[in-house]
Amino acid sequence: MVDLSDKKVEITYPTLWPYKVIINSHCKIHHVIKNVLGEREFKVENSNQSKSKTYESYKVTILVHSDDDRVTIFEELKKEDCVKIVL
Repeated sequence: MVDLSDKKVEITYPTLWPYKVIINSHCKIHHVIKNVLGEREFKVENSNQSKSKTYESYKVTILVHSDDDRVTIFEELKKEDCVKIVL
């Protein structure tokens, strides 16, 4: 078995980065994303809805400029009250 734990993926920046964002269904995804990104451009695509219609998932694509930028956006999305999960 090959051990890849010491390997780091090389990402060339800037790049478009997709995040899967799962929110409470009563929340508006554009409002959530604007709270985090301000005036930065992003693309939102509907992904799925839970059977109980409690949650909705979206693919949110953002141009990230560095590893720090990518991780910061991820962390800020997780802090939003309406957000349940970010992948």
